Amino acid sequence: MTVDTRLREALDAPSASDRLQAALDAGIRPNPGFVEALVERCAVEPDFSVREMLTWALVRHPAELTVPLLVAEVAGDVTQGRSQALHTLSKIADPAGWTAITSDVLHDPDDSVARTAWRAAAVLAPDAERPALARDLATQLGRGDRSVQQSLSRALATLGVDSAAALEDARAHPDPRVRIHAIATERIIDDPDEAFDSAMFEAERIALGL
Repeated sequence: MTVDTRLREALDAPSASDRLQAALDAGIRPNPGFVEALVERCAVEPDFSVREMLTWALVRHPAELTVPLLVAEVAGDVTQGRSQALHTLSKIADPAGWTAITSDVLHDPDDSVARTAWRAAAVLAPDAERPALARDLATQLGRGDRSVQQSLSRALATLGVDSAAALEDARAHPDPRVRIHAIATERIIDDPDEAFDSAMFEAERIALGL
């Protein structure tokens, strides 16, 4: 039985604790034969803690082995696989991971994929691409519920000064949701300790002239 087959069987165990241990072991003792099985399991693993351990195990392997498979997974059809692959690429933080960040991914209709793509993009973007990325992300201001908006604000805050022009333009947007979100994001960039809810409250007051 190959190491790949043994790992696949261990990662398919009924018990989440057993699967967690299998992923941990794969990270403690990295093996090139583990990478494909780890990536594939990320797409179907139901337990959050196990998925995080799978990501940790992949981070422990050489980027030249993991990144190409993760980039391919981002382009796949499985929502969880795409989201987890983006998350793992952000943790590996290898520049080659930037190739996974496309406009389609940043504008994905599934919030879980889009949110993870925003975070990954902010980490992986080359310096020359950061202002353009900020402008692309700014087109998503006002999207979704509180958690989605908070994720976007964090991504734009990670880009920092590269977000300034895009956020300034968004302050004049005809949609009040966009204006409020832009102002809240500017507040968080200016004061990283300000809570998101507080920033949104003050942004609403400013945007609506209350």
